[in-house]
Formats: sequence, structure tokens, C-alpha cells
Amino acid sequence: MLTVIAKSDDNAAMLNPVWIRTFATVATARSFTEAGRQLGLSQSSVSDHIRRLEQSVNRRLFVRDTHSLSLTPDGEALLVHARLVLEALARPESQFSAPRLQGRVRLGTSEDLAQGPLPNLLAAFRATHPDVELEIMIAMTSKLYEEIEAGTLDLIVGKRREGERRGVPVFRGQLEWLAGPGTVVDISQPLPLILVHEPSVTRSVVLDTLAKAGWRWRVACTSSSHSGCIAAARGGLGITVRAQNLAGGGLVPPINVEALPALPGVEFITLAARRLSRPAETLRQLIAKSDLRAARLD
Repeated sequence: MLTVIAKSDDNAAMLNPVWIRTFATVATARSFTEAGRQLGLSQSSVSDHIRRLEQSVNRRLFVRDTHSLSLTPDGEALLVHARLVLEALARPESQFSAPRLQGRVRLGTSEDLAQGPLPNLLAAFRATHPDVELEIMIAMTSKLYEEIEAGTLDLIVGKRREGERRGVPVFRGQLEWLAGPGTVVDISQPLPLILVHEPSVTRSVVLDTLAKAGWRWRVACTSSSHSGCIAAARGGLGITVRAQNLAGGGLVPPINVEALPALPGVEFITLAARRLSRPAETLRQLIAKSDLRAARLD
């Protein structure tokens, strides 16, 4: 077992990354001369690094003779740790040596995503790429489709209707009925719906579901935004619908929600312009890898 002994002299930084890199190169090349060539060091410098590392760990790391060079058992143990150290160093070196992204990304998003998990993702993108300008449009998904087709957006995150093939799926959100706390829906009467105006993916899904199930309804309130629907539901005007993964603005399922018709899910997707800048492609990849099914932010 390798035991590391701290020194009080100039070898205090016992696992000096420079020595570790030299050691790993020598161990791989099985030659001080070849390691020096790969590292751009003289053979004497390579020998000095190995000598100081051996002094630091108080172990002999190599067995040397005139014809061969091999690792001691302690050397083999240290090589495992050395590779982990070098891998860890490579990650920040790669990030900070790479050219910083610059430019602009024109992102379109539906309002429900903007009120939910998307801000956290955008904050992570900005923290990593502070020189990229983000231009964000919040609109109904149908409007976002128009804008990306017109070339005024680089990337959109929104919903698509059942059977559509446009875009790349990000997650599927189960729709649910929501209302003000304590609401009991009178199912003997037409359901009082609060919906965003046409064209809306959620609105069409809800109305199609009710029609197929034979339920009666009336549109009690129409709003141009999800925020308006939430306000109307808080005011007791009726019931509205959101995906379970997204913020409900203080709304909860009605007390007798089990008596209401079951709702399907909707698919959230990303759709990119035909040609993306490096910043836009980087954001697209981040969205694709992220889980936007965040907990509610009520």
C-alpha cells in the first residue's frame, strides 16, 4: 500500500503536477529519453523530476538497469492515482484554454416553460458562456413556429400536437386540471374552462379530449397568456390545465379531480433553424442533455 509522507522542506508540495506528468509519461514510454522528447525536457530534468517525486512519497518508483526500466509495485500504485490527477487537471485546462464563445442566440420559448425550469438552464449557459448575448421571445408555440420558419429565431422550445414530427422531443408532460385551493367542480354542469386563446396546443388537446369523452363544457375565460389563466383560476372563474412538470402559480387540482375526465400528455420539443451558429448549437446541445421536468416553482 502506498503511504504518502509530507515533507517540511522544499518538497512540501509532494504531488507536484509537473512531476506527476513526467512520472506518467516515463511510465508509459518506459524510457527517460523518450519521455523527455515527448515533454520537451532534457533527460537530466526528467531524472530530477522522478528523483524529487520519489523523495516526496518516500518510495522507489522505478527499477532501472542498463537495458530496461520498469515500475515497482509502489510505482504501479502511484500510476493509477497519477492518471486520475492528470484527468482532473485536463478538464479545467480544456475549458479555460478553449476560445470563449461570442455572438447572439435568438431563443423562442413557450410561457409555461419560461415560468418553470428554463431560467435555471439559461443561467447555467450564461455562467459558462458570459460573452454570448441571449435574445428571448416568449410566445405561443404556434407563433414560435412562424418565427423560426421566417428566420427570426435560431432555436425554439415548445410543444407539438399529437402526430406531428417537427422538432426533437425533450420530455413529455402529463396534463392536469388545476383550480384555486378548495375548489369542487360541479360535474352536473358544463365544465367551466379557462384556456389560452387559439391557436394553442394545450387548448386543442383539452377540447379534443372532452369531445371524444362526451363531456360538456363552456369556455368561462380566454386569455392571451398562461399567467392570465392562472389569475382567472385563482379568482374562481373556473378550471385550467397545465403540464404537471411546470409551475402552477399556486393552483392545485380540484378536490374532486378524480371525477373529471383524464387528460393526456403533451410533448415538449426543441426545433432549430437549418444553420446554427456555434453559440446556438451549444445551447441546443445543453437543452437536449438537460432534464426540464423540474419540480414546481409555486
